[in-house]
Amino acid sequence: MKIVDVSAFYTPHGGGVRNYVERKLEHAPKTGHELVVIVPGKHDSVEVRPGGARLVSVASPKLIVDKRYRYFRNADAVHAILDAEKPDVVEASSPWRTATIVASWKGNARRSMFMHADPVGTYGYRWFGQVAEREAIDRGFAPFWNHLRRACSGFDMVVCANPHLSQRMRDAGLPGVTTIPLGIEEGIFSPAHRSMELRAHLLGLCGLPERATLLTGVGRLSSEKRWPMVVEAVSLASIDRPLGLVLVGQGRDRAAILKAIGGNPHIRLIDGISDRRLLAATLASADALVHGCESETFGLVVAEAAASGLPLILPDEGGASGFADPRVSETYHAADAASLVAAIRRFTARDVDAMAVDARRMAASVPSIGTHFDELFGAFQSLVTQRLAA
Repeated sequence: MKIVDVSAFYTPHGGGVRNYVERKLEHAPKTGHELVVIVPGKHDSVEVRPGGARLVSVASPKLIVDKRYRYFRNADAVHAILDAEKPDVVEASSPWRTATIVASWKGNARRSMFMHADPVGTYGYRWFGQVAEREAIDRGFAPFWNHLRRACSGFDMVVCANPHLSQRMRDAGLPGVTTIPLGIEEGIFSPAHRSMELRAHLLGLCGLPERATLLTGVGRLSSEKRWPMVVEAVSLASIDRPLGLVLVGQGRDRAAILKAIGGNPHIRLIDGISDRRLLAATLASADALVHGCESETFGLVVAEAAASGLPLILPDEGGASGFADPRVSETYHAADAASLVAAIRRFTARDVDAMAVDARRMAASVPSIGTHFDELFGAFQSLVTQRLAA
């Protein structure tokens, strides 16, 4: 089977989609599929990867709002590549212009949309959720929903990585919605990487002794991640107990997060860790992950933390909430700082050592990215087989 993925969110500067695409380029040849990924780039180019998968860049302008990313301005250039490749399945990986480009292509391949983004959840519900009901917000975002319904009317399948998003897509009238969870990179994250020396070092950065509780948060420094809320909650929860927080990430909201931290010596912001092994050790050496974003399409960082044997403190909405298990986690009302403070206090009042034992035992149950791709490619194969049968 030949698959072409039109991936607008790919950028060489890093990020979750880039990691996802790189793993996909590795996995497809191993399972006997030919994969071509079309991305917006600085120049037209073709990179051939081991096994024969290809990354095809189309010369594209930068986004004004974030110059690390580019967008497909020339639909004809993408259509020409699709015409030449003649795929069995073409996948759109963005609900914006990419969906329209794939929908308007005249080829006869099966079409699939992967919802790597949740614009209404990320922006609409976050911006207006304190003053309006979600039904009203959805009505306000009617132009987006109308666009998505038009674009996806010609798609055979819409893939979501968590059941909450899948249900919202069904409620919006999108066709063929299916849930295929993502997974973590194999062989990287494990409780075996826990280091008491690294834990003591991180607590030392927070000016705290080893008897203190070490929380960590990992992710892009952007407003939908709600890091200022996390900082505020940890600060309040630490008034009557020794509690440190190490945030790991990069992004445009760095200054706002540093302002929220202020002079608190027990909270530290560390630039993103590009060394995956060091990131794995950092996660495994903490006592819990605290997560602020309620609009994750899956929650890859949360999955990596779970695979590292960490207890979790999570919002009760979005993809991250799917990892909540009362044996090893505490949940709070999404976007509610007071509720997060209470969840942190409940966590520290529990038998943290016993929770850690359970979390490490459950770590191996986190799905791998290879399992995700096998399920995704299986769904594609079913679409192709259905057409052949018809």
